[in-house]
Amino acid sequence: MNTRYKMGLAMVAGLALGAAAVQGLHAQGKPPVYFVAEVDVMDQEAYGKEYAPKAQALIKSHGGKFLAIGGIAGANAKQITGFDGQTPKRAVVQVWDNMEKLQAWRNDPEYKKLREVGDKYAKFRSFAIEGTPQ
Repeated sequence: MNTRYKMGLAMVAGLALGAAAVQGLHAQGKPPVYFVAEVDVMDQEAYGKEYAPKAQALIKSHGGKFLAIGGIAGANAKQITGFDGQTPKRAVVQVWDNMEKLQAWRNDPEYKKLREVGDKYAKFRSFAIEGTPQ
């Protein structure tokens, strides 16, 4: 193979590797966003059938990941151990790559319509926290 071609190929490969490394470093530099929801479930059966499974599927489709699901009404719920104040009936902790993805889920018309169903069976309190760099 001609020396020029070898040098050109080496330069292209180096650029590709460098671009991939920069992209990886950039992705590592932005901490994740944690979404926390406390849910006061008033109708466990309806919430568990009509809202929770559909909401979980929609969250996953938008890139959210569940770190913890606790309390009553719904699949995969674990026990909640309270320490201070009143323990919620249900609590959820999710992690998102960034605030933009979380906001896209919250602004999705399908979620807004589904939330109307959830509001019939529960009261929600939720907030997001940007993670700290590791």
